[in-house]
Amino acid sequence: MLVALGLGTACGGAGSPAAAPTIPGGEASGAAAASTAGAPAASQRAAAPTPAEAQAFLADVDRELRRLRLQSARAAWVNQNFITEDTDALAAAADEATMEFLNRTMKAARRFDGLALPGELARQLTLLKVGTTLPAPSDPAERAELAALAIEMTSMYGKGKYCPKGAADRAAPAGAAPARAAAGQKAQAGAAAPECLTLNDLSRILRTSRKWDELLEAWTGWHAIAPPIRPKFERYVALGNKGAAEIGFPDLGALWRAGYDMPPDAFEAETDRLWGKLKPLYDELHCYVRARLRAIHGKDRIGDKAPIPAHLLGNMWAQQWSNVYPLMEPYKGQPSLDVTGKLKAKKLDEKQMVALGERFFTSLGLDPLPGTFWERSLFKKPADREVVCHASAWDVGDRNDLRIKMCIEPTEEDLITIHHELGHIYYYSQYYKLPILFQSGANDGFHEGIGDTLALSVTPSYLKTLGLVDRLPADEKGQINVLFKQALDKVAFLPFGKLIDQWRWDVFAGKTRPEDYNKAWWALRLKYQGVAPPVPRTEADFDPGAKFHVPAGVPYTRYFLAHIYQFQFHRALCKAAGHTGPLHTCSIYGSEAAGEKLRAMLSLGASRTWQEALQVMTGETEADPGAMLEYFEPLRKWLKDQNKGEVCGW
Repeated sequence: MLVALGLGTACGGAGSPAAAPTIPGGEASGAAAASTAGAPAASQRAAAPTPAEAQAFLADVDRELRRLRLQSARAAWVNQNFITEDTDALAAAADEATMEFLNRTMKAARRFDGLALPGELARQLTLLKVGTTLPAPSDPAERAELAALAIEMTSMYGKGKYCPKGAADRAAPAGAAPARAAAGQKAQAGAAAPECLTLNDLSRILRTSRKWDELLEAWTGWHAIAPPIRPKFERYVALGNKGAAEIGFPDLGALWRAGYDMPPDAFEAETDRLWGKLKPLYDELHCYVRARLRAIHGKDRIGDKAPIPAHLLGNMWAQQWSNVYPLMEPYKGQPSLDVTGKLKAKKLDEKQMVALGERFFTSLGLDPLPGTFWERSLFKKPADREVVCHASAWDVGDRNDLRIKMCIEPTEEDLITIHHELGHIYYYSQYYKLPILFQSGANDGFHEGIGDTLALSVTPSYLKTLGLVDRLPADEKGQINVLFKQALDKVAFLPFGKLIDQWRWDVFAGKTRPEDYNKAWWALRLKYQGVAPPVPRTEADFDPGAKFHVPAGVPYTRYFLAHIYQFQFHRALCKAAGHTGPLHTCSIYGSEAAGEKLRAMLSLGASRTWQEALQVMTGETEADPGAMLEYFEPLRKWLKDQNKGEVCGW
């Protein structure tokens, strides 16, 4: 994808339309060729395109996109690190220029349809035709409006705060100036007014509090930032769909699904296949977790066959549940898995935590991160300005200018996220010399899955080498604890990873109307996750907008795929490392043989189909959920035994 902003990825492009190259077969040449009475048809008069022309066309595209993406990435980096109206405008202008170029270029590429070309040129043209997640209409006013909407929604999310009573408003709308909250606090003469709370603050409450009402206030407080985003999102859908239609797709969702080397309908069926194989494991986990939460909060709040209230699972979106592990640890008295406690005790700062992640990659024979990475990255939330804290990895201008942007806290969750982001960074570093259209993952799920693959090797034995656990699990009970905690992260995520784009695909296709946005959202949360809102919700709410990827326009199925691919990657790398024994005990730390296999796949970028890239890594050509099932098989057997007598399902 040319513009692929996501958990772990951030890139884009922009520039002056006047500087764009002449595009063979563009709209101007088509208009000039309109037939007149008695003249041959334009298709008869036009010379058939040649492979040499296709090669020249792609060389022009490569040159211009490099310039545009550098300008756009610089504008986006500044905007997300200094959120102001001025940086919003600069980023929107940069994105608008890229939108104009891509709209024109993607249409021009149709001239070469059906032309026999060498494999590398044919692959670049294929990627170009699905090369944006936000195609703009050709109308200049609508294009400018769409570019502005995309930036505005991201900035509104980044500036969102919840202000408890006495701080300012009950809930500060997304994008409200922080000074407003401060003014409200100063007005509380003689009283210590509470501060307005950011997403990081509210997530900390969800992570650590065990009080129903406190959790509920944090959950509803953050979700209250989203309603102002709703009208902008509705307009974004209309304009994005119009842009998709201009380049030959029925709607924006169909374009998103077209980027997987298979027809869009086949890809949707593939996600259903994968989920169908893994759903029984999720259902067992859900059943066990719900029973433990019921024991804490009571049957009046969590019935026998009820969905789980969304604010009880330790995460703002109930997408990963590992923060409630202490409430339901299977076996007490086993070696502690409290990595967060050790990180705090060791007083590791943000850079030291990132260095731990780098150490893993270099142990595989990959290069240390360049000095500019440490100089230019954002590791800690600044106290003096608004930033988008959502973690992301960058190669600014696709030239190995590597950076991450993350508001790191000393938690196990952030340590794993660091490995995830560094996976993107090392992927960038392996393919940045390829043609620009190949500078991406084999598909976006590959890009998301690489860092997570290495994080699977962050086993208790590896953590002990870092001094982050004291003792290793020595028996089956200890191993069940390890697998259960891992499942609260990996297995619990699967339905959430699938449903976000299911909701958007239905919105883009018109199956879900604007007046039903929230109703449809919660219907999918119930269907896939077995999760329900803790308080009644209406269409005055816009709960999808409280998740970064919705206002930021980032496709989400990549994360669902990544959670499956990573186990398949892990199995292959463990084999290369010579591991014997259960898959969940494998760590490839220090294996240069595994590193070579990893490097071979990363260096392909998008130059081969994902099926071919998968074969390089694993010897297989199809996504296989069997690796994930193998990893968690001991836990699944244990869960089935524990759930006997429990009414599972919802």
